[in-house]
Amino acid sequence: MSLKLSLRLTQALRALQSRNVVVSSARAVSGHMGDLGGGAGRGGGGGGSIRDAGGAFGKMEAAREEQYFRKLQKEQLDRLKEHLDQEVGHHEREIARHQEAIERHRERMRKIEEEKKIHEDSDRQG
Repeated sequence: MSLKLSLRLTQALRALQSRNVVVSSARAVSGHMGDLGGGAGRGGGGGGSIRDAGGAFGKMEAAREEQYFRKLQKEQLDRLKEHLDQEVGHHEREIARHQEAIERHRERMRKIEEEKKIHEDSDRQG
């Protein structure tokens, strides 16, 4: 893969990642074009002289690209899972904090009701 194409693909993947989109596979995009590494215009694209020539070296280069994208996708999924784990932990802590606040408010309401009953009882007796 040429450096320019590699940089453009990396930028596109980063843009998708920033929008929380996970790329399913680079092969899905190029898979309908034919045999990868088979030469220019046959699924391999114009990825350089080795890829243009096709043959074993072109197929090997295509396999390396596929391996690169599978590794990249795995890393993206791992980062997404880690981020979601952090989000879940954050929300669980927020839930606990809110439950404690609810309990404090309920206790305060009970005390207010008790004070209200004490005042009502003293008004009836007085």
